[in-house]
This record gives sequence, structure tokens and C-alpha cells, in this order.
Amino acid sequence: MPTSDLSPDSATSASLDHPSAAAETPSMQALGAAFKTGSVAAAAARKRDAVPLEDIVFEAEFVNGLKKIFEEMISFNRVLGLKIHHLGPAKVRARIEMKPELVGHFSYNRIHGGVISAGLDAMGGLAVMAAIGARHMDEAPMQRLRRFANLGTIDLRIDYLRPGIGAYFDLHAEVLRLGSRVASTRMEFFGPDGTLLSTGSGAYIVS
Repeated sequence: MPTSDLSPDSATSASLDHPSAAAETPSMQALGAAFKTGSVAAAAARKRDAVPLEDIVFEAEFVNGLKKIFEEMISFNRVLGLKIHHLGPAKVRARIEMKPELVGHFSYNRIHGGVISAGLDAMGGLAVMAAIGARHMDEAPMQRLRRFANLGTIDLRIDYLRPGIGAYFDLHAEVLRLGSRVASTRMEFFGPDGTLLSTGSGAYIVS
């Protein structure tokens, strides 16, 4: 559209030449204002209704069901020996007890890097499961547990900071963003004394 068509003079002459158009203008403006007001009100309502993740408490049925899926039904997690220690909507924690099958460097009894990578990947997935569960608290626990059928890793990065030596290792994970199709996570791998040994970041398909 030419800029001259947007000048104040042309707008005035259009109003005088076409009274009906001028009469329609206020109603269109009012409609736009009403739409904007409605959008703002809806956003405010969503904000009021939003419950902080830290305030959400999972039912025992959901927690036990998710633990069963993670610790028992995912066979590779059984091989790793992953055991959930904390399952919250904002953060999850688990532990791996060191055993001979997990040794990667026999001279130092150091845990294999693949165990660290697989463990952090699993924890990222667990964090996403918990976040999805928190998002749909209006559903029954078993209905929420069925939402994890399509969950899968689409990107994973691991940074090995220090050698993994110890009797056990603690793994933490949290969701940075949960979208409608993809979730982003951050994970950490700690030694027995609390030293950060490795970090990870992942992206997961959720639907």
C-alpha cells in the first residue's frame, strides 16, 4: 500500500466521501480493543491459575508407577542399577552403586563413560516424565503414566569433567523447557563427596 494512502488528509477525505466506512471504523476499533482486552484477561487468568512446580505434590500411585517404569520396565536401567531417590515435578535425583560390571578403566576402577552418558540420558527422560505428570495433574495418575509412550531422546551432549571414581554416584536432572513437542533438560553426575564429575544436556521428543 502507498504511504500516501496512510496520510491523515487522505484518511479524512475517505471518511467524508464514504460515511458508511467512517461509521464502521469505531466498531472495528472497538472489536480490536475487546479482542486485546480479552487476550490480556485470558493471559492473566492463566497466570493466576498456574501453580509453581515446587508446590505440586505427586500422588503415591503416580510416584510408584513411574518408579516401576523407570527402575524395572526399562531393562537397561536395571543393568545400570539406577534407583530413584527423589521424584519431584521440578527436579529428579537417582543413584548408581558402583559394581565390577560398570568399570571402564580397570587400573583405576573408574566407571565407564558410557554408563555416565546412559545414566544422564535416562535421568533427562525421567525429569521430562515428571514435568509432563505435573502439567496434567487434572488427569488420573494412570492416565498420565500412559503419556510417556512416545518419549525419546533426539539430542544429547555430555561433558566429562573429572574421572568417575567412587562407591556410588548421584545423578540429578531438571527440565529447562517443556514444549508441546520437545523438552530441554540439564543433568549432573556427582561423586560420593558431592564433586561434580560430569554434566549433560538433552532434548527429548514428547509427542
